[in-house]
Amino acid sequence: MSTDFQMVLCSCPDKGTAKAIAEKLLRARLAACVNISSPTTSMYWWDDHIHSDEEVMLAIKTTTNQLETLFAMVQEAHPYEVAELIALPIQAGSEAYLNWIREVTG
Repeated sequence: MSTDFQMVLCSCPDKGTAKAIAEKLLRARLAACVNISSPTTSMYWWDDHIHSDEEVMLAIKTTTNQLETLFAMVQEAHPYEVAELIALPIQAGSEAYLNWIREVTG
């Protein structure tokens, strides 16, 4: 098992914002791959009441070493006051895929 690799989840208000953030991360080599989901409904507490909005989710594949810089870049580019940034350790994966992530973000 390895925790050298992370999948970061980040919700965005629309596909345009999601693509712009994904491109920044990829060009900076902070991510090897970013998947952008179809629109989904997010329900959450904000300003003392429940909101319901359509959002898209980013699934960002990176290394643990890149997390701090990746988080900072997303927060700078993200339009939300509090951007959703959740890193989940990748416990296992194909050796070829994990090596590719390391190579791209290295």
